[in-house]
Order: sequence, then structure tokens, then C-alpha cells
Amino acid sequence: MPKPILISRRGVIRAAAASTALLACPAIAKARPKVVVIGGGAGGATAAKYLRHGDDSVEVTLVEANRIYVTPFTSNLYLGGLKPFEALNYGYEGIAARGVGMVFDSVAAIDRDAKQVRTASGARLSYDRLVLSPGIDFRWDAIPGYSEAAAETMPHGYRGSAQFQLLKRRLDALSDGALIVIIAPPNPYRCPPAPYERASMMAHALKSRGVKNARIVILDAKDHFAMQTLFIDGWERHYPGMIEWQDPTIHGGIKAVDPKAMTVTTDFETHKAALVNVIPPQIAGKLARDSGLADASGFCPVDAGTMISLIDPSIQVIGDSATGGEFPKSGFAANNEAKGAAMILRAELLGERRMPIRFTNHCWSDIAPDDAVKNGARYTPQDGKIVASDPYTSQLDESAELRAKQAREAAGWYIGMTTDIFG
Repeated sequence: MPKPILISRRGVIRAAAASTALLACPAIAKARPKVVVIGGGAGGATAAKYLRHGDDSVEVTLVEANRIYVTPFTSNLYLGGLKPFEALNYGYEGIAARGVGMVFDSVAAIDRDAKQVRTASGARLSYDRLVLSPGIDFRWDAIPGYSEAAAETMPHGYRGSAQFQLLKRRLDALSDGALIVIIAPPNPYRCPPAPYERASMMAHALKSRGVKNARIVILDAKDHFAMQTLFIDGWERHYPGMIEWQDPTIHGGIKAVDPKAMTVTTDFETHKAALVNVIPPQIAGKLARDSGLADASGFCPVDAGTMISLIDPSIQVIGDSATGGEFPKSGFAANNEAKGAAMILRAELLGERRMPIRFTNHCWSDIAPDDAVKNGARYTPQDGKIVASDPYTSQLDESAELRAKQAREAAGWYIGMTTDIFG
């Protein structure tokens, strides 16, 4: 016969106390995964917003040097006098309201081994995963005589509010007989139709002010460009004799620019210009390159199905710095990539459902007020690369009504896009 178990009064009290303690102190919750997003443009801001996805399952911190983002997309309309500069400006209040931690500072370095981001002010931000969207940088030395300092005289006007405004001031100061030279970059670069929409909007601004006999010469590094026949047709209709496009077989190559003399020398002639808009060849943002995430192309290779860096699997690179195939570099593309990257990341960190990534890109370009053309395509990951399908583009014989409708579409897209990013 087993001996009876004797429980003392003291033991009962201790057991009761232990039970109460267990009820009062539930298991310590697992720490939320930390994601740091660098870059508050169309890619980074979208990623930060969609990583929150209406809950606080992921701790998201967005690091951005500027408190106001100036959209490069539609900045040509500002040059053309069709849009005020203030309409390009967006703050991050909507992003912060969704629970994203905002750090307004530049990034000094990424310590990939320690998984830390170090800011210029000395802060250290730890991450489980990093989303990097640093935008573009320029090959400053690709054109002899050009440099970052020279951009203060021959503005690129391709990023940053100061450059957009400088280019606008120089354009508005031109008088009769002025010559503008635009140096268009080789592929790949941000927004393939942008230099040609820019020429259109410059011509519109000059025509609207009554400037006579002004000319715009585009010296291109390419032998063709996006929607070329549509732009040339539009130039002949709206600005006859005003815009001249030259491919390398015509100009023979850019030999040098001289910011002091305001000249551009090609293999065949030297242009003395009132305004020179140099759009240099482009590469991934400096931070991406300094962090060892770019390859010999100057851009960051990623897996197209996840946007995960092929160099560091704890980092996703999105937007203009990434290269994964045929997807163009644009605000629309960056927004698409950011949504896909956020979905992939939440699935990995939280076990959420993961759908196959699909991309689209649509681009509207204004040749004149109420005359916009467009192109676009669908894109799917195949064998780690982004491959285009179902492309479309505007046609030469489109009616004036259709072109005006497309201009309204472009305006509506901008409202929808910026609301999706910053709203």
C-alpha cells in the first residue's frame, strides 16, 4: 500500500502563490521583427507603408535625409509652367500616422555583418531585414569637363529640389534666339521618356512666353529612344523647327563641355548655348555602392521574384538602384517593386500568405497641354529576371480627343500614385 502524500499548509500556500504568479505573468511575447527602410521616395516610402499593413506586427523605421520629398515624376510639367513647384512636394505625416518610425537623417554606413545602419548623427539602428531604396547617382566623370560642381552651371535637373528649381530659373531667363542643349544619357537611366518630355515642356514654356527663334538641340547617347516617332511627330505639330534630335551618327559623340564658356563640343561642331542641361549616365545610389551591393554594372543585382539582393540575402533593393531584367526605372516601377517586396518580407517574417509577384508599368508623357502619349507593359519574374509581356504604346493616328483624355489620365495617375505612397 502506497504511503499517503502529506501536503503541509506552507506547501499549499507556496503552490497557490506559484499558480497565481503564472496567471499574472504570461509568457514573454516574442520581439517584433525590425525592418529598416532607407530612402523615402516612391520605393522606400511605399515599402514602409505596406510593411505596416494596418497592424504593428513589424517594427518599421524609415530613414530619409529630407523632410519633404519632391517628386521627379511630373517635374517636367513644372518646367513647362503647367504645374507649381509646391504641387510636387510631399511630407511624411501620412507614413508616420501608420506607425512607421521616422528618422530624418542621412545614412553614413550600413554594417552588413552587424546588421546595423549608422546615421550621420551617430545613431545606430539594428535590423532583421533591410529595404534599400537610395535612388540614382551619376557618373560625374563620364562627360569630359562635367562634374558635380559643374551641375551648378549646367544643371542636370534630374533629382533634388534645388536642381529642379535651378533649371526652371535658367529656362525662364532665356530670350529670343536662345539655344538650349540637352545631353541625353545612355541606357539604363531613370524614366526613359523623361528627357524628351522635358524638351517638349521647355519648348512649350518658351512658346507660351513668346520667345522667338529659340532652339533645343538634343545630343543623345542612344540611336533611338522611347516613343520616338510619337515625340518627333508632336514636335513637328506643336513646335515646328524648334527641337532637333541628334543620335551619335549625327553628332559623332560628346567630346567635352565647358561650363564657363557654356559650350558643348561634339565630334563635328561646338555649340555655344544659353542653357545646357546635362543628364549624366546613371548608376545606383552611392550608399548602395559603398555598401558593396552593386556589381560591375553600377547597379544592384536582385532576384526578380523577391527583390532580395543577390549579394546579401538580408537586404532587398528596390527602385532605380535595382537591376533585375527588363523593368524600367520609374516611380511607377519603384512603387510596384515596393509592394511586392513588402509582401515577400511579411510572408518571411510573419508566415503570411505569399502571392507570386507581378509588375506593371505605365508611363504618360506630355508633349503639349492636352496632348499626352503613353506606353507600358506587364512584367513577370522568369528565371530570376524581370521579363516584359503585353507591351502597348500610343499610335500616331490618335485623335485630339484621345490625346486630351490621356493627359487627364496622367494627372489622375499622379494623384492616385502620390496618395498611395504618402496618404
